[in-house]
Amino acid sequence: MSGLVVVGAGPVGLTAGLAAASRGMAVTVLEAEPSTRVRPGSRAVFVHQASLRTFERLRPGLGRELAADGLVWSTKRTLWAGRQVYARTYGRRTASDLPPFTSLPQTLLEDRLRRAYEEAGGRIAWSTPVTGVDPWPDGVRVRVAGGGETRAAHVIAADGPRSAVRRSLGTPLTGTTSGTDFVVVDVADAARPLPPERVFHYRHPGVGGRNVLLVPFRGGWRVDLQCADEKEAADFADDTAGWVAGVLPGHEVTWVSRYRFHQRVAERFVDDHHRVLLAGEAAHLFPPFGARGMNSGIVDAVAAVDAVADGDVGSYDRDRRAAAWQNCRAAGAACAHLLARTRADRLRQRGAALLAPFWEPAGRWLDSAPFGPPLRKVRY
Repeated sequence: MSGLVVVGAGPVGLTAGLAAASRGMAVTVLEAEPSTRVRPGSRAVFVHQASLRTFERLRPGLGRELAADGLVWSTKRTLWAGRQVYARTYGRRTASDLPPFTSLPQTLLEDRLRRAYEEAGGRIAWSTPVTGVDPWPDGVRVRVAGGGETRAAHVIAADGPRSAVRRSLGTPLTGTTSGTDFVVVDVADAARPLPPERVFHYRHPGVGGRNVLLVPFRGGWRVDLQCADEKEAADFADDTAGWVAGVLPGHEVTWVSRYRFHQRVAERFVDDHHRVLLAGEAAHLFPPFGARGMNSGIVDAVAAVDAVADGDVGSYDRDRRAAAWQNCRAAGAACAHLLARTRADRLRQRGAALLAPFWEPAGRWLDSAPFGPPLRKVRY
């Protein structure tokens, strides 16, 4: 019987593996895809300072390496119908400080985590799709595609939003999904790149008055376009060249995807026997705005390993579900602001845009509201 099995070799699963290996625990990560997998797109690009500190603690030097790998933009800017309503530039940090965040493709983060995990003595079993688990009082049977199985004392499931482990436990996700759709594209850096700034546009004139978010990362830009419904999103996804030029002229589109705002949390994060722990998107689904998904999953991963090592799995279920619901409510507030479904919401936003040149708090509110409450007020 293995000590600990982690299902999924994404950022959350690899963090769990690294946390376990750093404690000297026997751990194996099972990953459905082969080691030669190609993961398209930037995906989760924003790594918060708290996550960098976690990586630095688990593997000294790793947090700083990731900070150097990524891009740290110093200015955030918000516009209303093409007119600036808010801008803030942060001061320089000292060379010894970890930055407040770093922005890099998820694949690069995974590469660094995998190397650190393997250097710490961890093992990854590639091409090993897990189809389900059967927990009992003394351990877990892990079922693998093709009829194979393995046994473990505990399992941490980090196998994503369609988690086979969660389904096999019969644990539902509760919450809501927004009725609006977003198109997300990656664009490569142009020969004459723009300043690396996070820019949010309300009613961008280049895309018919739709909301647009631009986030730079190492090697390119991520552009999120808010659409009215699924059909509109499909049309924009099929014709990226037609509208991206109105947002980032001269940039090449390298990846296209679509998503909705999910605010869903698993009813339980552990099984009845306290042998299986859900983490990351196996446990909760949040929208990309606010960078809550992966960063909260990293906290899940370390907390799950600590709970197993300390023999206190019940506290993991209680604490991390409470944190997930806080993030869920924050995401809901951001979603309501972006949708602005009521006349009062729309008037409030327009009034703030008119006041912003004369009253800085109005612009600051327009800048922060699309991302939900400040992270310091949310228990990741």
